Amino acid sequence: MLSVPWAVTIGGRPMTDRMNPYVESIEVTDKPGETGDTATLVFDDTDGQVMLPPKGAPITIMLGGATKFEGVTDAPESSGSRGGGMQLTVHCTSHDKRSKVKERRSLHKDDATLEEFLKAAAKEAGIDSVKVDKALGSIKRPYWSSEGRSFQQLGQELADEFGATFKIRGKTAVLAARGGGATPGGASLPSVRAVRGDNLISWRLSPSESRPRFAKARVRYYDRKAAKWKQEDVEVGASPGASSGAAGVIDLPPAPRADKDQAKSAARGRKTASEREGGSGEVTLVFAVEACAEGTCVVEGVRAGIDGSYRIESVVHRVSRGPSTTTLQLKQPQGEAGTDGRKAG
Repeated sequence: MLSVPWAVTIGGRPMTDRMNPYVESIEVTDKPGETGDTATLVFDDTDGQVMLPPKGAPITIMLGGATKFEGVTDAPESSGSRGGGMQLTVHCTSHDKRSKVKERRSLHKDDATLEEFLKAAAKEAGIDSVKVDKALGSIKRPYWSSEGRSFQQLGQELADEFGATFKIRGKTAVLAARGGGATPGGASLPSVRAVRGDNLISWRLSPSESRPRFAKARVRYYDRKAAKWKQEDVEVGASPGASSGAAGVIDLPPAPRADKDQAKSAARGRKTASEREGGSGEVTLVFAVEACAEGTCVVEGVRAGIDGSYRIESVVHRVSRGPSTTTLQLKQPQGEAGTDGRKAG
């Protein structure tokens, strides 16, 4: 029996009771968006008694009373050795790799907002629901085009341009502003405490980077009225704890933007990405169901310069018959993280 309450449905059918005698562990990964969420279920399959699940079946996993994964089953994997037992591992992904989200399509929309364009693209890809950050969703342009890209590729490129996170979970797509600690609807994402001597099992944190951060982001665009190339700059600022800021400029490859508004959006997106790389690390906690990507982790009781607030890049929940844990990949240190304010001597 697993150490944390759990529930699994496959194809809309509850499977918890059937799985309970054989399940050894469940692992769910909440990623920032580029590769999609994943889940893994490991079963004791000594006598080959576990039935192989159908590939591409809708699956929902609940841990600690909360839904932590929605997606489809992928290929099962059997493992074992001579004289040993057998295990069956079922891998799951947040979206079906064989679905329309991977198909390249040509779609355009005139005089529309980002939300309107993304919803039209989602419909073509078989996605039922789209949740877009309010500020991003209201951005209006005279022309949007998928230019032969798949819905997944389109969403990720838009996320990179606007400094956002794009995810597909089952039949729902989400475009959320990155680094704001809020859902697309504006609600605050949960904050998790990592307290030494309490729920913090282990840590490895570097709250500052040795390389300096660029001081500004620069994007070129073509001004049609003036008939010449121009540039748009967005200030990034010095690295946290740095004695002096970097004097460099980021030129965004591979191509300039169509107009000033697009150039400004791209530069702001690069600023968000640059701010996120101020530091990094990893902490492992006693199972914390509330932890989620883009939320906040507050480290306490470690030491001066390490304690502080960090942005959660990704989450791995591991539930087993023994101790269950939550591992967080952290970035973007804030507050006192990276600064040792104690006086020497």
